[in-house]
Amino acid sequence: MRQYKSSSGMPERQRKTLAALGFKRMNQVVEVENTPQIQGMYNKLKHLVTIEK
Repeated sequence: MRQYKSSSGMPERQRKTLAALGFKRMNQVVEVENTPQIQGMYNKLKHLVTIEK
């Protein structure tokens, strides 16, 4: 996953979800396993992150 949009101005809950996925800065790429929990997090952050293969 890659964070392509800033979390500035987003609700605290979304910022904490980004942190739980391991994101610390813009354009950072984080490798995570495809589990139902990760998919749920992605669904909440579709507007901030993208999936790269």
